[in-house]
Amino acid sequence: MVGRIPVIDVTPVLDGARPAKASVGEAFPVAATVFREGHDRLGAEVVLRDADGQQRPPVRMAPTPATDRHSVDRHVAWVPPDSPGAWTFEVQAWSDPVATWQHAAGIKIRAGIDVELMFTEGALLLERTVKAGGLKRPEQAVLRAAAKAARDSKRPAEARLAQLEAPELRAVLAAHPLRELVTVAGPFPVFVDRPRALFGSWYEFFPRSEGASYDATTGDVTSGTFRTAAERLPAVAAMGFDVVYLPPIHPIGEVNRKGPNNAVLPDGEPTPSDWSGSPWAIGSRHGGHDAVHPDLGTIADFDAFVARARELDLEAALDLALQCAPDHPWVPAHPEWFTTRVDGTIAYAENPPKKYQDIYPVNFDAHPYDHPDSLATEVLRVVRHWMAHGVRIFRVDNPHTKPVAFWQWLLAEVRGTDPDVLFLSEAFTKPPMMQTLGAIGFHQSYTYFTWRTAKVDVEDYLVEVSSESAHRMRPNFFVNTPDILHEFLQYGGPGAFRLRAALAALASPSWGMYAGYELGEHVAVRPGSEEYLASEKYQIRVRDWAAATAPGTVGADLTAYVTMLNDVRRRHPALQALRNLRMHQADDDHVVCFSKVSTGLEARGPAPQPAASADRVIVVLSLDPHNAREAMVHLDLAALGLPPGTTFTVLDEPTGSEWTWSEHNYVRLDPSQPAHILVVKEHA
Repeated sequence: MVGRIPVIDVTPVLDGARPAKASVGEAFPVAATVFREGHDRLGAEVVLRDADGQQRPPVRMAPTPATDRHSVDRHVAWVPPDSPGAWTFEVQAWSDPVATWQHAAGIKIRAGIDVELMFTEGALLLERTVKAGGLKRPEQAVLRAAAKAARDSKRPAEARLAQLEAPELRAVLAAHPLRELVTVAGPFPVFVDRPRALFGSWYEFFPRSEGASYDATTGDVTSGTFRTAAERLPAVAAMGFDVVYLPPIHPIGEVNRKGPNNAVLPDGEPTPSDWSGSPWAIGSRHGGHDAVHPDLGTIADFDAFVARARELDLEAALDLALQCAPDHPWVPAHPEWFTTRVDGTIAYAENPPKKYQDIYPVNFDAHPYDHPDSLATEVLRVVRHWMAHGVRIFRVDNPHTKPVAFWQWLLAEVRGTDPDVLFLSEAFTKPPMMQTLGAIGFHQSYTYFTWRTAKVDVEDYLVEVSSESAHRMRPNFFVNTPDILHEFLQYGGPGAFRLRAALAALASPSWGMYAGYELGEHVAVRPGSEEYLASEKYQIRVRDWAAATAPGTVGADLTAYVTMLNDVRRRHPALQALRNLRMHQADDDHVVCFSKVSTGLEARGPAPQPAASADRVIVVLSLDPHNAREAMVHLDLAALGLPPGTTFTVLDEPTGSEWTWSEHNYVRLDPSQPAHILVVKEHA
């Protein structure tokens, strides 16, 4: 039902009363279309309530410029949640009789129409505002003095009107408007997550490859363990990463086990002893999803790995992959959890033309999710098992191949007891599924970032993830994964690795990379494929990190570049937010420019209003990995919170250079330094 003052098209509001996404420390925009009959003035504000129901000070909404039919009568305010939990917001709109009078008085009194009547009406409205309460004594004094001036018919009308239009009076009335016909829309839910849900740098490695060794005489490869993998953690921390993500660590199936480069053995041929198999083919005689692969060590060794990561300020994230090897303990115990074909066999996984003969997909439809014998209940038990061992972040493999309703149930169950536990959706699929998974509770999502390489696609996508979909899906920009080696990296050389890392790390508050990226690993299994040659998905990779990152190597250069990016991200609050990204114009089809300005708890009004000391970062980045690019960059100074005509000093983080910039600026970028990361130091 429409209220007395219509408030429609409120955002962010998701279907089905699901909460929109927010994070501690990042303001988010609340918008609504607010209007009324006639020409009387109105006002609107946003009222936030935290998880305990405590109301925060209202934030006044401001009208947005009417640039198209969708922005007519549109009002917006940026509001800042400051603690985690289930928050709500309301939009409160009202008739503003004082503002209505001010508008009419300014016209009629100057025109000599109803002069004394207008002054009397104004005095009465000001006196009503004082009686409404909530004003401090100095504010009351301003209103009383204005009311007295309105009634003083001995003074010239111009002088009386000037006092009624004085800035100090307008400021008091803006802070304490006289409200009539108050209409409330809401409350609407918003879930505010801990900061790691929004900001973090992820590093993925396979424990079995870290510390692995190769015997050149016998050709044998010895698996790494949790203990040897823990020895790699200081180097990961030194690069500035916040999360270390492990692919599945469980026993690997022995039936139909895959070999190097996804090799498949002919039927009846025994599995070679050196075939380590795919970690995503989970389960064997050694156990299932709640066990660790015996080659990696024991559960106590895993606990020690998590503890060591924590000592280094790293959070350990674990893969949640809901599929089974044919010899997983679930298969004989619960055949109803799998899809049986007409010939009585269980169907293995396929994603044509890919075939996964070593994996059985699971089926959640045998029981209601909360049934004690359901697969869903077992998955919840598995998740809580790993939570008890210190895992508070899960990267979920292919969630789009399981029912959305199941994920909604599981995530709600976990959030109900442990709201700090985070889930990253690895769903490279159609937009409706990706967006819906985010809306029903996934805290972060993989994205199409890997495939956005041209300027127009990059610019469009950055706008999409930072504003259009930010209330339902938080992006995590992974530059590569064990599945995805984009051709841009295969043929772009070290320049491609630098610029893609810079774009991911600076445009998104969460980004990630898979081990070997910092070494420039770029060889695909075959032309046209995105699979790595000798992929770690199917075999152990033995790396000599010391040699690969020795001075003068590509590995040393890329490692230093990644370390610089993560250091800049940690030092600049502007880079730790998502919704503050603004695009600027660059006169070259291979150069993009965007800025981020810290808002935090300073957000107010139709756009985040940065304080004078706000952190302002301008990124100018070349998308050409092979050639130098020159361009003119044209800045929207208002987006930076700077007045027109401002000149300012910028510090380039990668080089330490300083320049004086203004609205229009020349840049030159090359593959060795593909990005200016410019911090605004001084402005005048």
